[in-house]
Amino acid sequence: MSVLSFDKDSLGNLEYSLQREMLSTNRAGGYMSTTIVCCNTRKYHGLMVCPIGDGEQNYVLLSNLDETVIQHDQSFNLAIHRFPGIYEPRGHKYITDFAYTPTPTITYRVGGVVLRKEMLWIHRRTQLLIRYTLLDAHSPTRLRLRPFLAFRNMHELSHANMFADGRTYAAAGGVRCRLYEDFPWLYMQTNRDAEFVAAPDWYYNFEYAEEARRGYPFREDLLTPGYFEADIAKGESLIFSCSLEEVARDGIEKDFAEELGRRSDKIDFLSCVRHSARQFIARRGDRTEVVAGYPWFGRWGRDTFIALPGITLTQGNVQECMDVVDTMTREMKDGLFPNMGSAYNSVDAPLWFFWTLQQLEKHVGAETIWKKYGTKMKDVLAAYRRGIGGIIALHSNGLVWASAPGKALTWMDAVVDGVPVTGRDGYQVEINALWYNALCYTLHLAHKFRDKAFEKEWKGQPELTKASFIKTFWFPSEQYLADYVGTEGPNWFIRPNQIIACSLPYVMLDQEQILGVVNIVRQHLLTPKGLRTLSPRNPLYQGRYEGDQPARDRQYHQGTVWPWLLEHYVKTNFDLHGPAFVSTAEEMLEEFEACLNVYGIGSISEICDGDPPHAPKGAISQAWSVGSVLRIQEMIETYKKKKPHKKGLR
Repeated sequence: MSVLSFDKDSLGNLEYSLQREMLSTNRAGGYMSTTIVCCNTRKYHGLMVCPIGDGEQNYVLLSNLDETVIQHDQSFNLAIHRFPGIYEPRGHKYITDFAYTPTPTITYRVGGVVLRKEMLWIHRRTQLLIRYTLLDAHSPTRLRLRPFLAFRNMHELSHANMFADGRTYAAAGGVRCRLYEDFPWLYMQTNRDAEFVAAPDWYYNFEYAEEARRGYPFREDLLTPGYFEADIAKGESLIFSCSLEEVARDGIEKDFAEELGRRSDKIDFLSCVRHSARQFIARRGDRTEVVAGYPWFGRWGRDTFIALPGITLTQGNVQECMDVVDTMTREMKDGLFPNMGSAYNSVDAPLWFFWTLQQLEKHVGAETIWKKYGTKMKDVLAAYRRGIGGIIALHSNGLVWASAPGKALTWMDAVVDGVPVTGRDGYQVEINALWYNALCYTLHLAHKFRDKAFEKEWKGQPELTKASFIKTFWFPSEQYLADYVGTEGPNWFIRPNQIIACSLPYVMLDQEQILGVVNIVRQHLLTPKGLRTLSPRNPLYQGRYEGDQPARDRQYHQGTVWPWLLEHYVKTNFDLHGPAFVSTAEEMLEEFEACLNVYGIGSISEICDGDPPHAPKGAISQAWSVGSVLRIQEMIETYKKKKPHKKGLR
């Protein structure tokens, strides 16, 4: 099977095809996502899911579009939906082929009729185009298109009600409708004559299997305002447009052709993940942001800085990277960046900001970094020194203490019933490693560009932090780092956060200590899909990520594998072994190639089970997972150029 292409046997097997989801974005916050047979299995699925106005939330407007082929007064519905106890209709049996490149394309065969459907989002606009081409037919053929509307927040479900307005009003080559007054008009148009038959009606109890599996309500009702119907002859195409603005009918075909021409070919592993990386960048007005993951995440400050170098700089998209950083720095308050939406609750996001700048410097030079961001860098350090919001304090020993009752301040942020699952109040190992890195980097630039006042103010601080870090975190007899040190002393659980203390540009450990950490991480945490969040030998280890939300939150950082952490393991090994590690890194990267045809096709998932076979879970496409894979590839390419390498090490 070629990459991102599926045959009739695979598509007809619902156990197989319903576990594979596709994604297409408009690079402005909106997306289309469903399974490869166009049967929605999540409340987040839909053909048009987009933000409205200046809001941060996404809304499902167009949930489905059912196609029916009509010949000799016989109707063949090509759609598939799940209702209680049944799939109806069962249009997947007509699908002969699915291909993801250059745009998601499905081919149907009904007797002598062969119909191709190509789905295309217009970049930077909230417009979806679907082109239907009749490749073969031996009798007069009509095509019927029935839209199903939700008009709801993507985290909620729609239910039949008397307030929804199913009426339609004429638009150029189609109709416009709006179920509720606080929503914009939705324009549904075609590029050539098609009759619209107004017949508003509710369809009840669409079921979403993934929501049921995740312990959420999983049934919803959708309203159809009617249907389009048109004759179509062999060789002809009909294009359906769905948009928040009325478009010129005679421009639809041209828009489709031009947009399709801009699409890249997703033909192998690297072209797929590079394409996936570009889908996380969303531009809206003067804001350029990183969508943390699809389909349910929005912007997260921490994820933004961790993912950004991988999803932009590895492809030479330097200006895009700077645009994101500029958007984030404009919103910085008291040394913190907005994390989830507009919440300022991440201890580590400001420290990852420095790491992002270190990667950016390789492309723009140190002078640009200092001129553009030097003041912000100093502001962050000053805020940590004076303390932030009663939750962050720089102690006299040079270490950062972060603590807040009932809150999880680091990336291990799951909370159940008001109690953090991995409560890490105190000195966290990666926070203090990042703090030291930020200090050293800022002092380096200050010295380079003669900021003597700053040098004087912070003189001796890195040395103090380093001495305290080793004394506080290092476990000499076992040769690894504590995960955190709280009021009750060090927590010696074997977790992956310690590898970050080895992978940063400025580290506090010597080579022997780094080797000790790498050995522990390799023995306990390393898997083909990333690093576990807890050693399987720990009694709190959870090897599978499943169940309702409280159950999953309890498993989220207690053994679940996170692909993004692998970048730091690989970086540490390259620092230790140089080109000798290339072949091992290549083997690790090859493990991700199989991910392209499962779960979120063409991308890398948020997490995987801790236990083999490490099934993908969570969001189907995650920014820092994709970014880390691309960073590993970049490291491989860099070290390959240095000198011939021996067989690598793990």
